[in-house]
Order: sequence, then structure tokens, then C-alpha cells
Amino acid sequence: MAFNQGKTPSSSKKKSAVREWFDSVLFAVIAATLIRWLFFEAFTIPTPSMENSLLVGDFLFVSKLHYGTRTPKTPIQVPLTHQTIWGTNIPSYTDAVQLPSFRLPGFSDVKRGDVVVFNYPPELQHPVDLKTNYIKRCMGLPGDKLEVRDLQVFANGKAVENPPRMENEYFVATSTSVNEAKVFKDNGISEFNSYVETFNDTISTNDQPGYLVYTTVELAAKLKQYDFVKGVTVVKASKEISEPMLYPNSPLFKWNRDNYGPITIPAKGMTVQLTPENVALYGTVIKSYEGNDKVEIDNNTVKVDGKVITSYTFGQDYYFMMGDNRHNSADSRYWGFVPKDHIVGKAVFVWMSIDPAPTSFFGKIRWSRLFRIIN
Repeated sequence: MAFNQGKTPSSSKKKSAVREWFDSVLFAVIAATLIRWLFFEAFTIPTPSMENSLLVGDFLFVSKLHYGTRTPKTPIQVPLTHQTIWGTNIPSYTDAVQLPSFRLPGFSDVKRGDVVVFNYPPELQHPVDLKTNYIKRCMGLPGDKLEVRDLQVFANGKAVENPPRMENEYFVATSTSVNEAKVFKDNGISEFNSYVETFNDTISTNDQPGYLVYTTVELAAKLKQYDFVKGVTVVKASKEISEPMLYPNSPLFKWNRDNYGPITIPAKGMTVQLTPENVALYGTVIKSYEGNDKVEIDNNTVKVDGKVITSYTFGQDYYFMMGDNRHNSADSRYWGFVPKDHIVGKAVFVWMSIDPAPTSFFGKIRWSRLFRIIN
């Protein structure tokens, strides 16, 4: 039985236009926040580290569902922001409250070859879920023994298939200066520099005029067909050259970006003996990513809560990420492993692509890249 409350439809107070607008905006913000957290998020490619697979100016959708959505670790945050409030340097969050983070079930594990968005591990000034987002290709899985030999990546002794649009660096020797816009830009080569002097003895045709370009194997072969091109040589370092800025930045390892490893990627439950080499390789992991308190690393020893430990069992899985632009990518070769709790999602497709070069409005849109599946 219904009871009359003494009100008629005409006596109900109608919402003002401002209130209706506020309610609509609030609903939209809540819905967008939930979708962004639970299902997918939009990202933009700011650097050429993934060229020619992904280009500067590509706009992506990244699936959170593939690997499982993470529950928020930092709950007090301005909605739809990351580290700062839009257009300012004002922090958009407070880390006064930090919650345990869990990963909801996904329908896929990270696979070798996946293009993955993750939080940049070494950035320790922010909580995990608010570290800067990076995008790279997964080349090594938990427990893999990974090695780069003469530019080629190997996992567990087997060559890993190269991405179809992977770029290497080439020296293009020329008999004369060239029309750069015609030769390079028309062939889709966005990174090139004129070159005259020697280059660390890594180019077999030293002291010749030419250009250093970053491009694919197919385009490098096409450049050879020009009558003013005397030769095209891949730029790579010999195994004897040591690059000190590589991870783990230790004199115990004489590696370079083209000849790196072998290195074993930590896996959950894997135990390592803490030899000087393993302290160099895994000390940062134990200190920064495993949730341990009071970790000290000194003189090839690791102390946890003031006690020296001689072995360590990892509490989560880790991955090795590399850019497809192999000579222009700050990746795991330079800063180490990506913990599983830093994984954001899988890049699935490009929904918009805008050429940053100054052209007309319609010319800036790369129409052929719209709704392109990422592989």
C-alpha cells in the first residue's frame, strides 16, 4: 500500500541548471576514472625508442584486463591525473595513505614479444602506481637467461624473433650531400644526422662523409639503391668494447648495448647465492623492489635488518624490456629489471597518430596508422 506524503509532482523542487551540470560532470568523472582504472587507458608516445613499430605522436589504448588490473596503492589523488595537476607542477596526490596493492585476475600473462606499459622502476620518489609510464617490448621472462650477441637477443640459448619493424643504426656513406627531405623523410626515416668524423671505431668505413640513420633492415637495403650511396653499414660495438653506463654499472661486467649478458632474470621463488657478481646484479632488486626494510649493500655484502645474508629468494617475478629502436632506447640494458607489480598493461592498438613535424592540419594526421593493431 502506498502512502501519500503530502507532495504532488508539481510541488517537487526542480534541479537548477548548475546542479544538473555539476551532476553530469561528476558522473562523467567517476565513470571515466573507473574505466581508466579497470579496463583501459590512453597513452601517447613521446620518444622514438619504439620506432619504427610505434612513432612519436601515436596515441594508444592500453588494456588493463590482459595482465589483470592493479588495485590502487595511492588512493588519495585528483581523479584523471598521474603525478601532477594538469598544466602545473602541483602534486596531484598525497602518499600519506598507502594501501597494499593486489592484481585482479587477467586473461593473459606477459609474453615475450608483448608491447608493455609499465612504471619506470628506478623512479623511487613516487609510489609504484604513480611512477612515470614507460613503454617497451618484453624480451625476457622470469627465469630466462638472456643475452645480446652482436645485436641479436637470445633467451635460454635460442635467438628471439626480432620485431618486424625493429630499427638499427646505420652509417650511409655518400659521394655527395643529399636532399634529406627527399631521401630520408620520404622513406619514413625520421632520425638521421650528417656525419664526417670517426665513430668510436665501430664503423668499418671510417673517415667517409655520410649520414647516421636509424631505420629498418628493409629501408636500409632500399637506401643502397641510390647512385650517390657508396655503402650502408650497420653500426655496432665489438664484444671487446665496454660501456660503463649499462646495468648493473659494475666493473665486474664488461658489456655493451650490442653484446650484453648473459643475465638471469629473477623469478618468484628463485634463490640466488649472493656472490659479488650477484650482489651487483640483484642488490638493487632486493633493496628497492622486494618490500624489504632496512637493506644495506656494502663491500659486496647485503644486510637485511642489520644481518648479513648469503642467499636470497625473490618474492615476485621480473621482466627484461627493450625498445625496438635498439640504439636509441633507455631500457633494461641501462636500468635493470621490471618488477611484476610495476606492470600497467598491454598496448593493443593505435587510435590516432599525429606527425609532430610542422605540416598542415590534415597533413599532420597519419591516416594509415589509425586503429592499427600493435604487434
